[in-house]
Amino acid sequence: MTRGRRFVEEVWTGRGRRATIARAVLAPAEWLYGAAVAARGRLYDWKVLRAAEFSAPVLSVGNLSVGGTGKTPISAWFARQLGERGVAAAIVLRGYGGDEIVVHERLNPGIPVVASPDRVRGIREAIAQGASAVILDDAFQHRRASRDADVLLVNADAWSGKPRLLPAGPWRESLRAARRATLVIVTRKTAGPAVVADVIRALANAAPQVPVATVHLAPGELKSTATGQTLPLHAIDGADLTAIAAIAQPDSFFRQLTELGAVVRPQSFPDHYAFTRADARRIAAEASSSDFVVCTLKDAVKLERIWPAEAGSLWYVSQRLRFEDGRQHIDRLLDDLSSPRT
Repeated sequence: MTRGRRFVEEVWTGRGRRATIARAVLAPAEWLYGAAVAARGRLYDWKVLRAAEFSAPVLSVGNLSVGGTGKTPISAWFARQLGERGVAAAIVLRGYGGDEIVVHERLNPGIPVVASPDRVRGIREAIAQGASAVILDDAFQHRRASRDADVLLVNADAWSGKPRLLPAGPWRESLRAARRATLVIVTRKTAGPAVVADVIRALANAAPQVPVATVHLAPGELKSTATGQTLPLHAIDGADLTAIAAIAQPDSFFRQLTELGAVVRPQSFPDHYAFTRADARRIAAEASSSDFVVCTLKDAVKLERIWPAEAGSLWYVSQRLRFEDGRQHIDRLLDDLSSPRT
């Protein structure tokens, strides 16, 4: 983890005196940022700024905060569910770092993925390619593109109880912005029931009319990047394991592996980190005594091309969705999106 990232995370989540002072110093900038975001939102609400319309239904999957909430696996799941309902879905995303494009292609072979910083252009390109529904990955704030439904994700693992806006905290918008959502999904990897319940109470106060579902992002089976071999998760119970994560909030991934019984040696990097061959060689050398080297799918698509052959298998774990509550709201949304438009 870089020094700059450590400092930012300390400011956003720290409880010590230095972090408290830093947040107080940043409070005026936080207020100005919040005012600017609110003003922009009102311009869209009042139709002063207009959103582009499209001939196919559009579903946005996004969040209110910086960092991972499970947007990629949940966007991929919605695309797959629409496909099972006979709808030709496509994924449109910004494509930052390039890894998310490959991850979507790996999760859903055959479903088109369009990368464009201009979401309006990306949606039109997807429709031109034959898509009859479009999933926008990470677009809750991109209001220039109209959408038929907004799925908002809130990460229980990162919940502090007191959301702070940028730059004093990781939130892009206040929790009240959840009122724009069609559905809120509370995601968790290792957060317990009490934390999830606290998030749901906060959402009920901020956006009482919006239905809420909860989803557990659970680790799936282990898969080798070299051979495609798969192993059940209990294979790492008691194993010495080097874990690599260049994702937002990597500690949740490390905790998942620890809860499976592994002795975890964490290697964390900034989100979307571009691994070099030197990085791969160094990690492999440091992990030479480990029983397994495990990373996320997002990291595997970058590391598999440069992983030293002599270092043995690099394994990755995808996140599997387990619906814990509110599945009926999700099914209703899918039914609406797959119904013929009038």
